[in-house]
Amino acid sequence: MKKLQQFLKETYAIEFNDPKLLKEAFTHSSYVNEHQKQKLNDNERIEFLGDAVLELTVSEYLYEKYPEFPEGYLTKMRASIVCEASLSQFAKECGFNQYVLLGKGEQRMNGKQRPALLCDLFEAFIGALYLDQGVESVQTFLKKTVYKKIDSGAFSHGMDFKTELQEFLQKNGEVSIQYRIVEEIGPAHMKEFVTQVFVEEDVVGEGKGSSKKNAEQAAAENALRHLKENNKQTMDQ
Repeated sequence: MKKLQQFLKETYAIEFNDPKLLKEAFTHSSYVNEHQKQKLNDNERIEFLGDAVLELTVSEYLYEKYPEFPEGYLTKMRASIVCEASLSQFAKECGFNQYVLLGKGEQRMNGKQRPALLCDLFEAFIGALYLDQGVESVQTFLKKTVYKKIDSGAFSHGMDFKTELQEFLQKNGEVSIQYRIVEEIGPAHMKEFVTQVFVEEDVVGEGKGSSKKNAEQAAAENALRHLKENNKQTMDQ
């Protein structure tokens, strides 16, 4: 664990007050099973905590960063960030897979590359850091790893409400869809756009955003929600 401690200090300026927490976070159950005399704890309990801490911190970051985005958009984005594929990739990019303690069988099965194991490892580290230093240290670490990926737009794919609305409306044939800015609020440096989406000259949704693009996405999401609710009500009658 000394190499891991040195790595964290040099790379992320993190020094654990309680090294036992760090060791627990990087100890897989397969290692514990093969070293029962050492009476070690595996990282499953601390991973459980880290999962909850990640949900909260990422949710707060998205909530603050995208004030104009609706709940549905934020939920989809968060799901793409805290999923197994993303968290396992973060663990690799952080170099955590080099330091995880695995049993011989797990090592032979290339456990250091297994997505589920690496996802749990990343969550366990977050849990350990939270217990050792609190949520502010977790936020500082995430700014260097996860948040910068969010800022780069790495998780914006798959959340195109405009495309989803177009597919929903045109499943029975072509229709005319237009987005129109109906209001601009605030000074130039803090402008907010209000956009309505029209289908054959009928308003089907409205949204606000700090850019025209974001306002259109918000309007499309609003339209989708109402159209799907109306469809459901019609089917229930």
